[in-house]
This record gives sequence, structure tokens and C-alpha cells, in this order.
Amino acid sequence: MGFKLGILGLGTVGCGTVQLLSNCDGRHPLLEEIEIYRVGVQNPDKPREVELAKGVLTTDLEAIVTDPEIDIVVEVMGGLEPARELMLKAIRNGKHVVTANKAAISRFGDELYTAANQAGVYVMLEASVGGGIPVIQPLKQSLSVNQIQAVTGIINGTTNYILTRMQDEGSSFDDVLADAQKLGYAEADPTADVEGLDAADKIAILASIAFDGGINREDVYCEGIRQISKTDIEYAQKLGFVIKLLGIAKKVNQSSLSVRVHPTLVPSGHPLASINGVNNAIFVEGEPIGEVMFFGPGAGAGATASAVSSDILNLVSQLISLPESSSKDSKYKIPNLNPLLASFHQKDCQLAPPEELVTRFYGRFLTKDQPGVIGKLGTCFGKCGVSLESVVQTGFQDKLAEIVVVTHDVTEGSFHKALDEIRNLEAIDSIPSLLRVL
Repeated sequence: MGFKLGILGLGTVGCGTVQLLSNCDGRHPLLEEIEIYRVGVQNPDKPREVELAKGVLTTDLEAIVTDPEIDIVVEVMGGLEPARELMLKAIRNGKHVVTANKAAISRFGDELYTAANQAGVYVMLEASVGGGIPVIQPLKQSLSVNQIQAVTGIINGTTNYILTRMQDEGSSFDDVLADAQKLGYAEADPTADVEGLDAADKIAILASIAFDGGINREDVYCEGIRQISKTDIEYAQKLGFVIKLLGIAKKVNQSSLSVRVHPTLVPSGHPLASINGVNNAIFVEGEPIGEVMFFGPGAGAGATASAVSSDILNLVSQLISLPESSSKDSKYKIPNLNPLLASFHQKDCQLAPPEELVTRFYGRFLTKDQPGVIGKLGTCFGKCGVSLESVVQTGFQDKLAEIVVVTHDVTEGSFHKALDEIRNLEAIDSIPSLLRVL
């Protein structure tokens, strides 16, 4: 039969995908049904690790998404525009789309899925979260009978690498970040990673699939790791925790969710605590399955290209198996309700107000060395209904006493109300660190 691909972008992931699809030895036999027909790039003269047949490379990206010869458009260029508009044009021209673009999916997913439903084509997005880890399809298929209670993930390899190095070596954030940039683990502008924006895109996608509803990306609470100090890493270890940047999507009650990204103290016995370096992991809790974790490389040419290529193979397999009667206008047209199609959400998920969320907190306070300071802290917390699990005076910094507290479960509203009172205490110099506890 034969399926022709148009690939948008030939960077790290694009090159990895071309290499994988071009090497059929010992791989899936359906690879022989796939032809790399056109590849769109901005600069055709840029040196690349792959060789393409003459005439395959083009700078006319729009011609790829409108070419009647092309069956599947593979978007691996990244960014919001022109990626979004090109994917929409491909869909409107009856082409299936495979994408690794978490930013576009998290913000414009409903728009893309609506267009795909109307055109009767697939949008495949396994590579948008977790690199090479298969998690989108398991959530949509293998785990779909379960009632999902929570999805918690280490879903950004750069920040996990930085925090792992800080933990193992006692290095500072700035030193490890500079090293990560030299090694290519962090971008020259690391904002999306270290501020948690990349992880927020990914947890929004996972939440929309796990809880079958639209997530407004702008409503996802987002906090990065710049403020994490080696002091906090050390105290976390002494208290039996490691610090990880987590994306968390969790049912608060029957009608609302909490979807957030922030550095978190993870108990050292939790499965996520052992995920180090650039690896990712997604921990799913559901009924009746219990707990399931997906773990593996979260980035890189090989990992992401594996997910992109698997989506292409799944798509080709599905198209080959379609009955002729499923098509009116094209042999590739599919029924709207096909279970592999990324669902268009009929409803939006309701996100709980941040002040109502229940969690545990770690706080580090610098205070004047005066009698009764710990008692005053305890009084302020108690007045606001905050129960303390532990209070430890750990030593001194520049003649200031350092006090670390860990709370029991408390609403964020109550905790921050207590902090407002504590900040007004004459003995309090500063609160250098506040972190949540898983």
C-alpha cells in the first residue's frame, strides 16, 4: 500500500526519527510501508547527521501540509507557531498528524482535536510527554477502565539532572546549571526547564487524558527550582527525603482536580525518589489497578524518535486494518470514535482553588537567637490550625538561628495565613525556603 510522510523539522528529534525509519533491519516489518517523501527545514545547507534522497529536503513547509501525495505529517519542529497553524492545515487537508510538541498540544489541543474529529483523521502525541516512555497510549487504552486518582511525574530531565547532581555532590544550583549547559542537557536559555514551564505543559496533557477533560494550561500552578539551595537538599536528606521537581495531577473531590508543578520533598522510600539523572518517571494511582510507574529516558534523539516512530507505526497499522466502508472521500479517513484518536474533550476539568489544596509543607526559617522563638512559631501555626510533625533547630547562619519545620496535612490557605503572622514576628529575620512534601 505505502504511506508517504512529510516531516516538519530536522533537528535532534527529526534526525533521530529519519534514522530510525530508514533502518528496517530487525525492526517492525511495517517500516517497509513508510516512505520519507518530504522533509521541511528552514536552512537546507545546515550540516546534518542524515542523508536524504535528492528532492526530499524543502524549505516550503506549507507545501508539505497541502501536498495530496502525503498521508502523514510528522511535526518535530517545536514551538507554538508556525507549528500550530501547519498542523491545522495538514488536518484540514485530510492528513494524519504525529507530533512531539507538548507546548502546542497543552495550549491548543482542543482546537487540534476538534479539527481532527471534523476531518476524520488521527492526531498522535505519545512523544509529547516522557520522551521514549510509553504513557499516553497506556493511559488512553490499557488503564482506561480504571478510575485514576492521581498522576505524579518527574517529567523534565534537565531539572532532574540538576537536582541529582546537587544531591550527590553538594554543588550549588548555578554551578550545576552551567555544567548542564556545557554538556547539552540544558538550553542556553533554560527558563522553560528550570522555571517548571516545560513540566507544566506535560502535566496538563497527562491530566487531560487521565481525567478526560480539558485543562486550561494557564491555570496550572507552576513553580521552578531556582530557589532550591544545597542547604535544603542536605536538610531533606537528614529528614528522610529527596527533592524532585514534580508535576502532579490529582483528584481533590468528585468535581475538581489539582494540577500543579513544584519542587517537592519525596520520601526516600517512594519509587520516584530513586529516579535520577535525565530520566523521567510517571507514577499513576488508580482503582482497581493500584499503583503503576512508567520509567525511562525522558529526552534525547533516540528516546523521542522512538516514541514518534512508534506513533507512526501504530497509525499505519490502524490505517491498513480499516475497512473500505469507513471511507467516503479517502481510503485513509477514519471513524470519529476510533479509540486511538486523541479525544476531543466535551467538558473542561474544574481546578480547585489553590488555597483549598491539602498538602504537607517544609519550611526553613532564619530567626534572631532569642529564647522562646520556637514557641512563638508553634503558637502562630496553632492559631491557624497548622499541626507540626517536627520542629528542629539545626544550627546558625551568620549569627541567626536556623529552624526547620515539617507540617502534617494542611490547607494551603491555612498555612499561608500562619506565615503572614510569622513574618510579623520581631524575631523572624527571613523565610529562605518553603517546599511541599509528597
